[in-house]
Amino acid sequence: MDGPELSIVIPAYNEARRLPQTLRQLIAFCNRLENSWEGVIVVEKSTDETLDLARRAVQGQENFKVIDTGVHRGKGAAVRRGMLEAEGGIILFMDADLSVPPEEILEFLRFFREHPGVDILVGSRKHAQSQILRRQSWLRQRMGESFNWMLRRVAGIRVRDTQCGFKAFRRDAARAIFGRQQLDGFAFDVEVLLLAEKLGYATRELPVRWINSPDSRVNIVRDSARMALDAIRVRRLVARNNGK
Repeated sequence: MDGPELSIVIPAYNEARRLPQTLRQLIAFCNRLENSWEGVIVVEKSTDETLDLARRAVQGQENFKVIDTGVHRGKGAAVRRGMLEAEGGIILFMDADLSVPPEEILEFLRFFREHPGVDILVGSRKHAQSQILRRQSWLRQRMGESFNWMLRRVAGIRVRDTQCGFKAFRRDAARAIFGRQQLDGFAFDVEVLLLAEKLGYATRELPVRWINSPDSRVNIVRDSARMALDAIRVRRLVARNNGK
């Protein structure tokens, strides 16, 4: 197989405060891996020093590359760019705040090895075996749960946790799905999962350790409204692709 065994994609926008520590932690983890790997940091045009700090943090790390998108379109656009440029046999994206610790990657890789018929693994905070190490405020947690339920109902998705930012794909599935995926905002996960279902890829949910970031940039009211509109658009976009 050409390329590394694993690609780790991290989207970043206005992450100057958190990204250097994230990358130090990720580099230390990756350097212990027995698998061949690459790190793909996708930086959207930011109002802080995210791009410069990302480049400095991985200087001398030949397995890492930093992609400068030059524009700010949204998390969906950044993840799509990274997933399509990644070369790994398994391509995983995760959030820059490391809400799911990188050590969870090992379990995902093990599951892929032991279940060759599975194409996509979705981290799920709703899984009975997941460990929620630091919870959100009661209001944010309840609104997040309600929104996730609404997304699943509108989009008709069976996955219980669509929004956990920790998902892994075999390379063929990643390219087929993200080559069709169009939403740029937070609800891109819903489109990805619907495309996976439409294209016949086998998806499983796995438990994760999850630590809520107190610095979450999601505005409960504003971004929930945007995601709701995106969820309504998803079915039309998936139907338009018609499996092409």
